[in-house]
Amino acid sequence: MAVQPSGFRGIGPALVTPMRGDGSVDLEALARHTRFCVAGGVHFLVPCGTTGESATLDEREQLRVIEACVEAADGRAPVMAGAGTNSTRQACRRASAAARAGAHAVLSVAPYYNKPTAEGLYRHYMAVADAAGVPVFVYNVPSRTGCNVGPATLLGLARDHELIAGVKEASGDLQQVMTILNERPPGFLVLSGDDHLSFAMMALGADGAISVVTNEVPGPASELAEAALAGDWKAARAIHYRLLPLMRANFLETNPIPVKTALAMMGHGPAHFRAPLCAMSPGHREALRDALNRAGVDLPAAPEGGRADRPVEAAG
Repeated sequence: MAVQPSGFRGIGPALVTPMRGDGSVDLEALARHTRFCVAGGVHFLVPCGTTGESATLDEREQLRVIEACVEAADGRAPVMAGAGTNSTRQACRRASAAARAGAHAVLSVAPYYNKPTAEGLYRHYMAVADAAGVPVFVYNVPSRTGCNVGPATLLGLARDHELIAGVKEASGDLQQVMTILNERPPGFLVLSGDDHLSFAMMALGADGAISVVTNEVPGPASELAEAALAGDWKAARAIHYRLLPLMRANFLETNPIPVKTALAMMGHGPAHFRAPLCAMSPGHREALRDALNRAGVDLPAAPEGGRADRPVEAAG
């Protein structure tokens, strides 16, 4: 089923990748979590991104996660699959494989560690778009990659390749965001990659967000995006401020440590991580629990003799 880039307006969870205690990917838990998000009204799904611990997934695991997400979504929400890496050759191969696995679009992170020039970034994304055969969204997150996909490079890509469909903008730089929004060609989507800035970016004209907090509260997060895109700023603002403490708590430690811990608190299964990530510190856990309560999340009572959200050590 082909999905037009406009199908990615709104909000999509940057899905966590549930894991078992032995470090293997728990595809059954992933399917349950996908259905939980879809039932909450999300507009699209984003497996295998930063929140999905993509840096520790091998190519086979990545494809299995994408396939499981597509199957669990069952046509109710399109899938934009994370498929980027810092080798252009491998990024092209992963993008093509993601499309064959059923992804309707690809999210490709800027090459990290290499620190390519603007020309190198341009050539990288042109090659990825050629290989993908489905819409490609640039993932710009300089705090993770060490390089920024600037407006000139991004807008050049948008003009020069019909499959460069949009950007997940997580630079945190609203000056840059405004330049992109003001100069983008028709149909090019701008999605927030920073939960705490999504309301502000949509007020400036952005088309939605790829969001961590949507894993925990898919219903309210979807309502926020829908209200903002409809111009109901009073309603969107109220939801934004209700969720803001949770948005902040999700980054008390390295993402996805807090969001996986929160889902465990919510009764969605244990919080297993791939090393070198590890369990959340006790002090931060209490702040996270408080943020969930303030967001209106009903937390299950702890079982007799123990805590429902006890720490789980990192898996190898």
